[in-house]
Amino acid sequence: MSNRQLITSGSPWEPKMGYSRAVKIGNIVHVSGTTSSTSAGIQGVNDPYVQTKVILETIEKALAEAGATFGDVVRTRIYVTDISRWEEVAKAHGEIFGVIRPATAIVEVSKLINPDMMVEIEAEAIIGSAS
Repeated sequence: MSNRQLITSGSPWEPKMGYSRAVKIGNIVHVSGTTSSTSAGIQGVNDPYVQTKVILETIEKALAEAGATFGDVVRTRIYVTDISRWEEVAKAHGEIFGVIRPATAIVEVSKLINPDMMVEIEAEAIIGSAS
């Protein structure tokens, strides 16, 4: 029996592209690159702070479904389309992870799948690692 749990957000892209919002294997959770795209469209257009907040809410839901919390997150990867606005992203990330302090990277990319998307974040968690 497999201990692989696939977690979906219900996005129509998941089956089309062949990915899951998150995958849990044992006590490890990998959360896919997440943007501020919701069923209502892209949230926080031209506002990387708002986009980051929406992204982290989506990540939190995926973690919860896997039995994890933000406290279990050991790594995030942040992709931005305008590095000059990194402090807005960092502020939102820090509001959640300021005490948890996972390993992270912030990298500028030329563009994301939709031009209104300014931020994409991946996360990895190890359940039981919360301090």
